[in-house]
Amino acid sequence: MSKITFFGGVGSVTGSNFMLETDTARVLVDCGLIQGDRFAIAQNADDFQYDPSTVDVLCVTHAHADHIGRIPKLVRDGFRGTIYSTTATLDVTALMLRDAYKVMTYEAERYGTERIYESKDIDAALALWKTVEYHEQVTISDDMTAVFTDAGHILGSAMVTFTRNGKTFTFTGDIGNVPQPLLNPPEVPEGYDYLLMESVYGDRLHEEVAERTELLQMYIENTSKKNGTLIIPAFSLERTQGMLFEINNLFEQGVVEPIPVFLDSPLAISVTDVYRRHTAYLKDAVQEQIAAGDDIFDFPKLSFTRTVKDSSEITKVKGAKIIIAGSGMSHGGRILGHEKRYLEDPTTTLLLVGYQSVGSLGRLLHDGAKKVRIDGTDVKVRAKIARIRGYSGHADRDQLVDLVAKGSGKAKQVFVAMGEERSSLFLVQRLRDYLGLNAVAPSQDEAITIDF
Repeated sequence: MSKITFFGGVGSVTGSNFMLETDTARVLVDCGLIQGDRFAIAQNADDFQYDPSTVDVLCVTHAHADHIGRIPKLVRDGFRGTIYSTTATLDVTALMLRDAYKVMTYEAERYGTERIYESKDIDAALALWKTVEYHEQVTISDDMTAVFTDAGHILGSAMVTFTRNGKTFTFTGDIGNVPQPLLNPPEVPEGYDYLLMESVYGDRLHEEVAERTELLQMYIENTSKKNGTLIIPAFSLERTQGMLFEINNLFEQGVVEPIPVFLDSPLAISVTDVYRRHTAYLKDAVQEQIAAGDDIFDFPKLSFTRTVKDSSEITKVKGAKIIIAGSGMSHGGRILGHEKRYLEDPTTTLLLVGYQSVGSLGRLLHDGAKKVRIDGTDVKVRAKIARIRGYSGHADRDQLVDLVAKGSGKAKQVFVAMGEERSSLFLVQRLRDYLGLNAVAPSQDEAITIDF
């Protein structure tokens, strides 16, 4: 018998950290940051609930911070095993971790918070990495293998399926919304005995997938009419590239009159370069558009603002403009400066295009706050706060149920995690009622024995 322990990513969207233990191996899936909560900094600095030196393998589903953010700390605390992911995930992870270290250093100097790892720990982690391609079999131990398949969530994202003694256990990581602007739909896992799945939108539907491009067009046109500013807080990874692709097509096809667009995020600019190098991960239609000569991440009136000086110059641009900046939940980064500057202007539209974690500034704005505090300053919210749900990178309730329905014929148990408690519990009940599955929402640090 083996066991699965839920060290993070339960009762919350963030902090994914799961351990699969057998007689021959201790395997982690993901090692992410806890984000959004006001206690998150202290929680991320806490010791792991296990000895990292005893872990043999870490499999990484994708490069979002809530899945990779504590890997250097894991290494600092003794992990010396092998790390596996797709090639794109490794390339993006290197950027994300180094950027996070800069932010962490800044916060340590300004607020006296603790750095949970050092730059050398990033280098040490990357040295342990091995890359795999989709469907390539990896040997985990003498009696266990793993295969990575496309999760359709971000560039290089993967579900990981472990096989041992004729039994399989699939970890979904984050499952992509369908359709995505740039990526293929998730590959549906089939024939598994156990499934550990995400549930970010386990209780909700994305009602605007079909209309999302038209809604984006409308907000751009309204911004032009008002000579205002359209601010889009966007995650540097995937959401930014998807928005650039959509705006590229709207401008180049003449659907809307081009206005100045500023990508104000050094990290997002660097990640976009990774997308240019890894076009094989994009869906066929996008690859064909690129092959025909269209640089999908470059179009008239687009500017990349790498420096702080370049960022401050944006305010001098009069008339209508679009600012895309990180972070996606407004809990740090250059977006805060723009929100502080523009939220009091009624000609501004703040467009939310992704999940907003409980406790984040983005969530406060989403929930209708009339006044927020940014960098110690009270800011009145006179701007229009808008949202397009269809750009979510996560599958919604029905997509999640459908994915499970297609592959769960012999499933012994389904573990529902990586979601707020109400979302996880709602999805658990739906899987029980609709599919007759033994579905559960584990609790923090719970260990469950499995026949694997």
